[in-house]
Amino acid sequence: MTTDSSLRSGPGTTGRRSSSRDGGDGEAHGRLPGREHLPARQPVAVTSAAPVLDVVVPVYNEEKDLHPCVVRLHAHLARTFPYPFRITVADNASTDATPAVAAALAAELPGVRYVRLEEKGRGRALRTVWSASDAPVLAYMDVDLSTDLNALLPLVAPLISGHSDLAIGSRLARSSRVVRGTKREFISRAYNLILRSSLAAGFSDAQCGFKAIRREVAERLLPMVEDSGWFFDTELLVLAERAGLRIHEVPVDWIDDPDSTVHIVRTATEDLKGVWRVGRALAVGALPLDRLARPFGDDPRDRALTGVERGLARQLIGFCAVGVLSTLFYLALYSLFRLGVGPQFANGGALLVSAVANTAANRRLTFGVRGRSGVVRHQAQGLVVFAIGLALTSGSLAALGAASGSPSHGTELAVLITANLAATVLRFLLLRAWVFPAGTHRAADSEDIR
Repeated sequence: MTTDSSLRSGPGTTGRRSSSRDGGDGEAHGRLPGREHLPARQPVAVTSAAPVLDVVVPVYNEEKDLHPCVVRLHAHLARTFPYPFRITVADNASTDATPAVAAALAAELPGVRYVRLEEKGRGRALRTVWSASDAPVLAYMDVDLSTDLNALLPLVAPLISGHSDLAIGSRLARSSRVVRGTKREFISRAYNLILRSSLAAGFSDAQCGFKAIRREVAERLLPMVEDSGWFFDTELLVLAERAGLRIHEVPVDWIDDPDSTVHIVRTATEDLKGVWRVGRALAVGALPLDRLARPFGDDPRDRALTGVERGLARQLIGFCAVGVLSTLFYLALYSLFRLGVGPQFANGGALLVSAVANTAANRRLTFGVRGRSGVVRHQAQGLVVFAIGLALTSGSLAALGAASGSPSHGTELAVLITANLAATVLRFLLLRAWVFPAGTHRAADSEDIR
């Protein structure tokens, strides 16, 4: 239908600095789009003119397999896909008759177009075509059609409905049916194990040539991906996962192509180099993960809800952290004071000093109150809370002394720890509701500014 040779890989179409080899020097990560939320994911709007799905078939010297592949894919989509579609043959600088075959297919079949690139690289082909496509859902599959086409609609349906951002076919899912040699099976599982252990990847199959992405997500992610070869898929998925995007996995039926032209050793080597590059960038903070934190789609955690108190989880974590440190500080002081005075005086002194430190730490770290305004009042209220803790711990020590006469130092510590744990819940509730109620930090800040 359409032959398009105007799309070329390079700085003008990829949206990033070109490099002499895949992997680059990391400078591309600095050229990111501004941090802004995408509109909430919506179901794809269907019009009679524009295609809903654009399936890219990247090829290099595939004169033999290209025609039957595209004819079969076109027939399957025409029969089963309920929306307008397009098939784009992306030729990676083929030197055989692939361009002639692709041009003939574009002239023969409606909804098929041909794009010629003068440089090799599957990632380069996908980035170039996806960046220029007007379809709201973008996909790609290998020319050998190793993946059963019946998985295509389940792959793209969650993207069309707005449920997910990316979708991948998985040959490693429990319900997948895969026919391939032991060597390829071992390499695939070993590679995904490396991804899980080194990059903390949660997806199961990075290399399956059967993936889809929503266009507005691709617009944000593609400029961040450096690789232009086989590692492109993995890097795209790792960045998407770090961004908190929703990745849908589809179990596939897959039959290995014995005539595949993929060079396993060279591809594995390049993939490992890519894993090292991305892992190093994550380790040293070269990736701007703060700009990748939930920038996509509608997140219920971003909604302003009425009647739902915010910040409780963060305050609990801060209170527990301060509590652990305060308890250790208290026990150290008690052991020090115990060298010179009795248990009651040692307990009172240690608890008083640690209470002042605890109130100051919770004021700043747990409840976010800053400035000098209200410090004295907060400490006075904190001492009331301290008095409750003192009554519990002192009463526990008194009960222990009455029960056993001369308890060991270890027994005293165990009783004190138990009493402190019993007072923790009440202490948090009093601090949150009475000492540092909601809005205290705003009032304190405004008074401090004045």
